[in-house]
Amino acid sequence: MRAFLFFSFLLFAVTACGYRHGDKLPVDMVKNPKTASGEDEGVKMPVIAFEKQTHDFGRLVMGEKVSYTFRFTNIGEADLIISHVSTNCGCTVPEYTKEPVKPGETGNLSVTFDSKNRKGFQNKTITVITNTQPNSSELNITAMVATPVQK
Repeated sequence: MRAFLFFSFLLFAVTACGYRHGDKLPVDMVKNPKTASGEDEGVKMPVIAFEKQTHDFGRLVMGEKVSYTFRFTNIGEADLIISHVSTNCGCTVPEYTKEPVKPGETGNLSVTFDSKNRKGFQNKTITVITNTQPNSSELNITAMVATPVQK
């Protein structure tokens, strides 16, 4: 029993964090505007503002690939960095601006949706992790996927 607990703990310790050495952001790019007491430190922060947060592709025929580009502006006072973008489905692939976006500048986040093997109403969520406060934003794409008529 002790051996089982030891190996379980070891397995948990090795895999739990999912840390990879190359995933570090430069220390000067990560800022927290709040102290432990909740007081605002007055730290200049980036703010991400999307032109729109939802896009409807409308009616698609199963198998079509469609793309849309979400545009955003950094309306904050510090460089904006997108550190990670994830989707809730492998059928949705994001591409985004990798360089820091200066205050007042714009960036792009393109999403390609592959309707292969999908049918009916589709609602996909894109989660954007940034150095803003709060650090995540959600975008959505929707589509109605119809099955092609068989002859």
